[in-house]
Amino acid sequence: MRTIAAVATIVLCGAVISKAVALPLTPFRYADQAQRYCPTDKVVWLDFRKGRYYAKGQKLYGQGFDGSFVCLNEARTSGYRRSVLGVR
Repeated sequence: MRTIAAVATIVLCGAVISKAVALPLTPFRYADQAQRYCPTDKVVWLDFRKGRYYAKGQKLYGQGFDGSFVCLNEARTSGYRRSVLGVR
């Protein structure tokens, strides 16, 4: 009886864990490429190392080697947070 309960617990935990997968991003080297990919969405600079994204007009937009241009909705649904610092 214990083995059946243990197997059921493992299966249920596996089902819960598999839902916590982030959606894939479509990173671009240039902002124009990202804008063509998502014409109705804003383009942001995503800093992979910090886990933040920067909007156009912010100081760190397009800066650094650990980032890429992505669509705003993709960044949000993938779990990245916006940066409130560096607004010009």
